[in-house]
Amino acid sequence: MKKYKLALIGCGYLNEIVANALNAGMLPEYELIAVLGRDYDRARDFADRHGCKACADIEELVALQADFTAEAASVKAVQEYGETVLQGGSNLVVLSIGAFADRDFYERVKNTAAANERRVYIASGAVGGFDILRTAALMSPITASIGAQKAPASLRNTPLFTEDLMDITVAQSVFHGTTKEGIALLPTKVNVAIATALASAGPEQTTMNISAVPGFKGDKYKIEIQGEEVSAELNIYSRTSAIAAWSVVRVLQNAVSPIVF
Repeated sequence: MKKYKLALIGCGYLNEIVANALNAGMLPEYELIAVLGRDYDRARDFADRHGCKACADIEELVALQADFTAEAASVKAVQEYGETVLQGGSNLVVLSIGAFADRDFYERVKNTAAANERRVYIASGAVGGFDILRTAALMSPITASIGAQKAPASLRNTPLFTEDLMDITVAQSVFHGTTKEGIALLPTKVNVAIATALASAGPEQTTMNISAVPGFKGDKYKIEIQGEEVSAELNIYSRTSAIAAWSVVRVLQNAVSPIVF
């Protein structure tokens, strides 16, 4: 059986899950050939654990001619490497979907993929239901919103955090605006909002509310859409960020499956 060559961008917790899934036989159609990380020493340790090559830069990774490249690193990594990966002939799986809040960048990536006859696969991250969102958007104009609940401490080192949040006793809204505005403030925290927006009403038209909840662990999202013929409400809770990595595994499975859900 032909094996598809898989490269990874990012050598942290999330791609560790992806690599372990491959080693466990969940991705039998693939062989892991390379990893690229911000820290070369960490990438080399990752490569040693999983039997692949650690790359020093994107040019070295692209030269290996992977069939699929899966990103689980950062918005910045997608912006810096996305077009290069596609131009090199690899399909691209994107987890840091916040990069596509920039409409110009989104269009460039789409055009680059088309010009090179490659595809960009958007992983669902910590949410889902993209099928109903896209179907409803085809039927009529829709409105869309996403609510997020987060632990106060998880907002540290962001513009939304103040020390007062650590003392709240009831949920407190810390952001309300469009998903495009939200990802600009929290580029590593709300990728799911952009994925939801792209699948529904668009980043400029999808509203977002973020609440800090005392004693809360994990992430909870509520997605609501309203159209002329269809309305839907989706509630998703995840205790850890592991679900994001597993969404990459699911995309990789679907990409080569004879039956696609």
